[in-house]
Amino acid sequence: FWFYSGFQANPFLALIVIVPLAFILNWGIYRYLLSPLVRRAKSRGQLEVDSILATFGLSFIFVGLMLAVFGGEYFSYGYLERAVIVLEQPYGLNRIAAFCASAALCIALVLWLNRSGLALRAVAVNPTAASLVAIKVARTSALAFAIGGAVTASGGALLSMFLTFDASIGVIFTLKALIIVILGGVGEIRGTIVAAFMLGLAETAVASLIDPGLTLAAAYLLFIVILLVRPQGLFGSRS
Repeated sequence: FWFYSGFQANPFLALIVIVPLAFILNWGIYRYLLSPLVRRAKSRGQLEVDSILATFGLSFIFVGLMLAVFGGEYFSYGYLERAVIVLEQPYGLNRIAAFCASAALCIALVLWLNRSGLALRAVAVNPTAASLVAIKVARTSALAFAIGGAVTASGGALLSMFLTFDASIGVIFTLKALIIVILGGVGEIRGTIVAAFMLGLAETAVASLIDPGLTLAAAYLLFIVILLVRPQGLFGSRS
């Protein structure tokens, strides 16, 4: 929004600045905030709890800073707002462009992380065993966290083309992301994809058939039902 309103910059060109900055910022967050938590954690469970609490606390600090700078006002801007007919249904060109950019980003990450992804996966499954085969666990973990932050920043920039947002909008998406990860099973890529589709379909059905204001309630209801039926998630294994 700042790039577009202040400099009339193309949101896609703004990604050239936003993504590297987000990567560097998140690398620093992992290096100076999360690394001490990793070193002191006595178990994987303790590390998960500590990291979730730390990152949630950090997110609220950022939200507070954003509110102090920008206030509680809502912002929006128009970019590629014209409609395009796809399969006899109208869609905003900005939404189609955001989808294509997201798909291109996913393909680029797959190609770039084709080999590095094996190291990331090894560290996620068993950091000790990964270190025994000459994988730099701390560096790989920081890389994964930084990539996640860069992808999140790019997603926010793309969503801003067609969503009205305020300084605290990230909290809602963070909660939904947490729901998706837990629903699919922690560490399960397939489960994350399936859970994301389930959540999206549930929210769309509730918004279309009942009330758009109940979409978040529908997300939490689905979350509770899955936890009651399958606590480890859709694709997670029972420990």
